[in-house]
Amino acid sequence: MSSAVFRYVGARIAQAILVTWIAYTVAFFLLYALPSDPVSLILGPDAVDVSVEERAALAAQYGLDLPLFQQYLNALGDLVRGDLGYSIQMSAPVGAVLAEALSSTVGLALLGLLFALVFGIGIALLATLSVSPLLRQILLGLPSLAVSIPAFWFGLVLIQIFSFRLNLFPAFSSDGVESMILPALTLALPTSAMIAQVFTRTLNSAFHEAYADTAFAKGAPRRVVVLRHAARNALLPMLTITGLVVGQLLSGTVVTETVFSRPGLGRVIASAVSTQDIAVVLGAVLIGAALYSGTNLVVDLLYPVLDPRQRQRLSTRSTLKRTVSPAPALQTRKYKANDSLSEYSV
Repeated sequence: MSSAVFRYVGARIAQAILVTWIAYTVAFFLLYALPSDPVSLILGPDAVDVSVEERAALAAQYGLDLPLFQQYLNALGDLVRGDLGYSIQMSAPVGAVLAEALSSTVGLALLGLLFALVFGIGIALLATLSVSPLLRQILLGLPSLAVSIPAFWFGLVLIQIFSFRLNLFPAFSSDGVESMILPALTLALPTSAMIAQVFTRTLNSAFHEAYADTAFAKGAPRRVVVLRHAARNALLPMLTITGLVVGQLLSGTVVTETVFSRPGLGRVIASAVSTQDIAVVLGAVLIGAALYSGTNLVVDLLYPVLDPRQRQRLSTRSTLKRTVSPAPALQTRKYKANDSLSEYSV
């Protein structure tokens, strides 16, 4: 592997770590800047007769009496050792709470992503393949309509139709694949709209490239040009929005899991925010930032593999580094009085 590839991979990994650290740092100082007392949150609303000495002892026990920057350094040190802290409200380690919730959310997010890809890419392909201007405008208007629909309202409509009236899927359950269909459709609604809009634009751009004109000149039908030539080249720019899609899915789980009463990361985040459980919120922010940065890191590493232009650019950099050598150092010589001028003439 060339030095240019090593530098490329190292820079992308460093960037992912930096983004995750910045997100955690900003969230830490913002949460501790809230107008609330962490000791009062630990004691709860019913603890009204706690003495000042008991409050001070509790603050010293959890390190809340230290300066804020010292608390940040301590939390960062624990984070490096794999300790996300302890949730007083949930009486459990934050890592265990988030791991249990994340296992349920990952399956829902993957199914939602599958639905989003099918609907988004399908709408873009149908709109491009359609020869009817009216049908094309209707299909192209569907993503804008999907973005404007509130997710919680769409989820309630799905429950009303497919659960209460048609009795096809359970309304509030977390057992089996059937219970994931309606939440996944709700989660896929805004994501599929984003995919459809981006893929339609890149598909239209690829459809007017020179290779498409050449295929038309050779007599290829519109379907073959779109599916075999334009779609393959238009899928590559879709990688750039993968990070946005992951962020959309993570943020959508908060509403979706609340509407369908499903256990998962979204409900844990909603509960932690309502109770101001700072440790759990920080852990959720860290997981979200890590997933976002990790997804973009994978995309950046896949680009040279899938795009020949990226590979050529990296190989060109490596070749230039090997072939272009620095200019030789000038050989200087002190001038002596008895030296002849001919020795220094050009």
